[in-house]
Formats: sequence, structure tokens, C-alpha cells
Amino acid sequence: MTIAAHPDRKALARIGASVRERLAGETCVRRLPDERAEIYAIDDFLPVLACIHLMAAIDAVACPSSLIDGTDWPDYRTSFSGDLDAMDTCVQDLETRISILTGIASACGESAQGQRYQCGQYFREHCDWFDTDSRYWRRERHCGGQRSWTAMVYLNAVDEGGLTDFPRMELSIPPRSGTLLLWNNAQPCGAPNPWTLHAARPVVRGVKYVVTKWFRARTWQ
Repeated sequence: MTIAAHPDRKALARIGASVRERLAGETCVRRLPDERAEIYAIDDFLPVLACIHLMAAIDAVACPSSLIDGTDWPDYRTSFSGDLDAMDTCVQDLETRISILTGIASACGESAQGQRYQCGQYFREHCDWFDTDSRYWRRERHCGGQRSWTAMVYLNAVDEGGLTDFPRMELSIPPRSGTLLLWNNAQPCGAPNPWTLHAARPVVRGVKYVVTKWFRARTWQ
């Protein structure tokens, strides 16, 4: 598929430019040192008490994680996850703060998903953007279209392991309580960015908790 033919390309390019400009004006935001992908971090984005509350919320809904395409690959994603209660005031506050930071309308955001990685659990290399040649795209194109940005908040530090790796760029981010990791799934032209391939490496000691919020090119439904 050519760049021009990618669905939602113009919208993704527009959203990317808007968020890029917005983040450039935030002194608390730092961009990770690789120009091939737009990856940002904000330390202490979420206070400790909110992190504790959200970890308990994840424990209440966590089930074996699945893959977007519905395939059964038991050794590909071994974590536990679940959608968080949209009426929870702590969840609402987090979602509002991310939308204010990025300028992306909250209506474009998927449900916030909590994830728990116990010792030995991981998520192998993957991209958050959708493969538009896949069968599942027939469904996702009507649910808000392509994913634009990913926002992921670490809720706790991990005793050992649990790194978020971007292997094509040799970037590794250790979990730190309250840190927000934010990245653009598209290139500036709006086409999916292959450099955003990433993985959740196995937890060696301890447990890892994160909340992930994905945004779409259009209203999510």
C-alpha cells in the first residue's frame, strides 16, 4: 500500500502536527533521543495515591490478555489486562489530563486499559497501529479508524526487568511510578511508523502495572 493510500493519513498527519506543537511548549515534557519516532516522557505525571488506586482497579478486572486480531498465540502476550471503569473518578481524571496535554479530543480515546505483568510475563514485539491489510481492519475502520497516539502510564517501579523496548531504535525505558510515556504511531506524513515497534520485556522480580490509552484518528465507538 502506498503512503497516499493509507486510510486516515491526512487526519493522522494533522493530529501529529498539532500534538507535536503542543508538547513543544511544555517544559515538563522531554523527547527521547531518536528522530525516527516521536516518543515523549513526563516524570511524576500521576501522583502516588492515584497509582495505588489504579493498581487495585487493575487487580479487580485483570483477565488473560488477548490480541487485537483474535489469534491464539499463548506465548506472545502473557500479561493480564482489562478495561478500567470509565465512571471511576481517578480514571476520568487521568483521561482528562492526557487529553488536555495532547489536545486530542477525549471522544477519540479508547477505553483506558490496565495491564499487570507478574514475574516472567511479557508482550513480544508489536506495533500499536493497525495493519490495514488484515481482516480485523474491516471492524476497526468503523470504530474510529487508525490509532494515532499511545499514552502509557507506569504505576510502579519494578524490582528487575519489565522494560519497554523499542528494539529498532535500541531504546529501553524502565518503569517508574507515575511516569507517562507518549508516542506518535504515525510518521509526520500520516503513514504508520514502523520504528514504533515495541515490546514489554519480561518482569524478572516484582510485578509491573501500567495503564494504556490509545487514541484514534476519528471518534472511537
